[in-house]
Amino acid sequence: MTAPRTPTTVRKALGRLSLPERTFIADALRTETVGGVLLLLAAVAALLWANVPGLRHSYETVSHFHLGPGAIGLNLSVAHWAADGLLALFFFVAGIELKRELVAGDLRDPKAAVLPVVAALCGMAAPALVYTLTNLAGNGSLQGWAVPTATDIAFALAVLAVIGTSLPSALRAFLLTLAVVDDLFAILIIAIFFTDQLNLAALGGAAAGLAVFWLLLRKGVRGWYVYIPLAVVTWALMYNSGVHATIAGVAMGLMLRCTTREGEQHSPGEHIEHLVRPLSAGLAVPLFALFSAGVSISGGALGDVFAKPETLGVVLGLVVGKTIGIFGGTWLTVRFTRARLSEELAWADVFAMSSLAGIGFTVSLLIGELAFGGDTVLTGEVKAAVLIGSLIAALCATMLLKLRNDRYRRLCEEEERDEDLDGIPDVYEQGNPAYHLRMAEIHERKAAEHRRLAAEARRGLAEVPGGAGEEGDRPA
Repeated sequence: MTAPRTPTTVRKALGRLSLPERTFIADALRTETVGGVLLLLAAVAALLWANVPGLRHSYETVSHFHLGPGAIGLNLSVAHWAADGLLALFFFVAGIELKRELVAGDLRDPKAAVLPVVAALCGMAAPALVYTLTNLAGNGSLQGWAVPTATDIAFALAVLAVIGTSLPSALRAFLLTLAVVDDLFAILIIAIFFTDQLNLAALGGAAAGLAVFWLLLRKGVRGWYVYIPLAVVTWALMYNSGVHATIAGVAMGLMLRCTTREGEQHSPGEHIEHLVRPLSAGLAVPLFALFSAGVSISGGALGDVFAKPETLGVVLGLVVGKTIGIFGGTWLTVRFTRARLSEELAWADVFAMSSLAGIGFTVSLLIGELAFGGDTVLTGEVKAAVLIGSLIAALCATMLLKLRNDRYRRLCEEEERDEDLDGIPDVYEQGNPAYHLRMAEIHERKAAEHRRLAAEARRGLAEVPGGAGEEGDRPA
């Protein structure tokens, strides 16, 4: 006799989050959304400042103004400080996010991690391929292959805030996890492909600084006055080593502990992320955008974006490559694993979100500066291409998401409904007997109230002369 076959467990792709994960994601996205709106405003301000005739000269003057101690190689322009200094905070937060995802989030479970990792990898490989093919066909430079590979989560969330769509938490969480994996590979690309010459002494000093940072954390040493000076020295050594200085930020973020111990409500990593994220999203990234997005825009310049293979490759990579890559990676994962798309969503939702991921503002601008740093004109044109590609991706995503917004609104209302008023959404209490007993009491009270109102209505009708029930049930 054949033994009964064990039923296969089917996992939901993009299914509803657990309540703690949903709460954490909501808090993180709230800060990112505010930062994204500031980022959007900073980009608009940069374009105005760099293109209004009376202000253009002052933008160039401020951007190229140098300050800092030259004796240790840190006499940098304001724009350089924004790209190498302030963005270290952004990558520090990215490092903490990645560490948390690896030890407590979706990336902890290899089965659950397959979907965002494959989607992110395909979402980086496809834009790079689109850029490469465009430039091979047009005899352009292949140096910018990495420019369209990045996704800017803050800018994407700002678009969602502006258009007012009620994207379900599962899609928002997937977008955030996707961006975290995307940031990891962007960091690797920067470290591997944009390091020309190494100063081994400075690199060794930076490594020693990171080792001291790690030891202090493991010993439980506390005090910002210890860690901030150490972080600044480590960053300066990393900058002088020839490796992009933001790598120091992500390395320190990865060293923080992101799991709670007995008696802790939040892990040290979550606590520090809570403190630093507003500074990163509200100050560091907008200032970087202010001094990086200020490119000259004119009719001829916009036409050149679609005429040169380098800039056309960036636009197509962001708009077409990102969408096809992320959607294709998600579909392939669901097709060839045991995961199944949540019944609450459709493939049209995944396609719309994939289009939204084509917004590659912050890291794309940074990689554009690194890739074409020796050609000022082409660097400016590539930045314009990043802005145009991100804008087109945002418009496409807006139209696609708006088509499904009524469905999203109903899903969000269902996720938020709390009829028993215990502070926990009802969808998370379906397996709790106490919840069903509370709901039974609530419905019994409502039923009793309706019976009372019905009885009063009958007495009222009976007291009306010629009321209903008389003369063939005709009204009086």
